[in-house]
Amino acid sequence: MTQNGRMAGKGEWARHWRYERLPGLDLLQARYLRHTFPRHSHDGYVFGAVTRGVEEVGLPDATVHAGPGSVVMINPEVAHTARAGGPDGWSYFTLYPSADVVAEIAAETVTVRGTAGFGETIVTDPQAAQLIVEVHRAAEQGNALAADSLLRIVLARLLREHGTALAHRPRRSAGARAASRARELLEGNMTDPPSLEILAADLGTSPFALLRAFRDAYGMPPHAWLTNARVRAARGLLERGTAPAEAAVAVGFTDQPHLNRHFTRIVGVPPGAYQQGRKNVQDPDATLLVPSGTWQQNRQQPQTYEQPTAPDPSTTERSPSPTPPSSVTRSASASPSDSPDSPSE
Repeated sequence: MTQNGRMAGKGEWARHWRYERLPGLDLLQARYLRHTFPRHSHDGYVFGAVTRGVEEVGLPDATVHAGPGSVVMINPEVAHTARAGGPDGWSYFTLYPSADVVAEIAAETVTVRGTAGFGETIVTDPQAAQLIVEVHRAAEQGNALAADSLLRIVLARLLREHGTALAHRPRRSAGARAASRARELLEGNMTDPPSLEILAADLGTSPFALLRAFRDAYGMPPHAWLTNARVRAARGLLERGTAPAEAAVAVGFTDQPHLNRHFTRIVGVPPGAYQQGRKNVQDPDATLLVPSGTWQQNRQQPQTYEQPTAPDPSTTERSPSPTPPSSVTRSASASPSDSPDSPSE
């Protein structure tokens, strides 16, 4: 990174943070080249504005390619992956509003019956993409009025133009009930989960039947879901000030490097940087842009991170292009979301 915060060469960096005056919202600004997000899900919504390159998102039934000027919209609990869609990687600004924030805005602006969501995963909407960028810039400048206003404007626009009611699939089959019960058992035994065989036997089914039912219900197999659940639990502990090493053991990881590996893959930044992003965001010393080379070099040991100067919002990732190379490829079988599920513990 240069002194003024611009990119120096082709490096990866990311900042995952929270503006204390916008409760219920996380923000991620990043440039990724080689980083691959394994299959995971969020308890809230995802709105990502790609500003450079192409992001490839793997969904259960499609592969989405999002270029500049497009917005990727992912509903809560939808399993997905993400990686570069080309050799130049991708840069993006992402908003992670909670379900409560979106529900509040939907109640004031649209007439959707039930839970508001989005039927399309990718839309070409340069104006909405630019508004997402401006939410980040206002938050970085400590302008709560602008950040809150712009957040509501862009979410209302996306809900109005692309929103729909989320369909709730009835889960009355024996397989669905077994999957739901298996999830409850895994949630209650994160630090010492049973094997798939024992879990299936306890539920009166076979391992392969449970594997299929669980994947149908939650978009990923039980071991991948458990890793995702552990990372979510670790995030909560880190936000409350728990040290990463203590959080790792508390949620069932072997040690801090084990947490670091999975946390970084799923969240996009290491646990220490994530925790730092929850501190006073108006303190320049609290801003972390973490080069991914640091992640790779320190995977197997306790983490120490550099603190490069944050990019100047007025010069970084300017206005999105109005002609994005965006597309959706439907797939009835394998997609990029199928590859990262190996239990790389």
